[in-house]
Amino acid sequence: NVTAILFLVAISEYDQVLIEDESVNRMQEALTLFDSICNSRWFVKTSIILFLNKMDIFREKLPHSPMRKYFPDYDGGNDADVASEYILKRFVSLNQSEAKHIYTHYTCATDTSQIKFVMAAVNDIIIQTNLRDCGLL
Repeated sequence: NVTAILFLVAISEYDQVLIEDESVNRMQEALTLFDSICNSRWFVKTSIILFLNKMDIFREKLPHSPMRKYFPDYDGGNDADVASEYILKRFVSLNQSEAKHIYTHYTCATDTSQIKFVMAAVNDIIIQTNLRDCGLL
């Protein structure tokens, strides 16, 4: 019985390829993997906590490496907030189960106060899920 799945994506790798297969974009690979986990029959009711990490690097890279070059349907320019929202929506839209909750967080792992806050939120989600599963909520 899996309570939640933590799925961590380096959002700054939108313009990079896999080491093992240079024809595959890392973000596309992350989307494919997320889709297979999110829609697996084993995790139909399992909440997913999606972390889009390395926002600091993403903000620095975006003006020099346009998102549209790697995602032709993207039309938001170099605005990091618009671009990160686009990526977030790409992930969330893959969810095919109305019973599944996907919690999303933008993070910068080197910001310890932010990570403490996010981990406290993750802890709350897990506790709430357990209480609901036990019929206490």
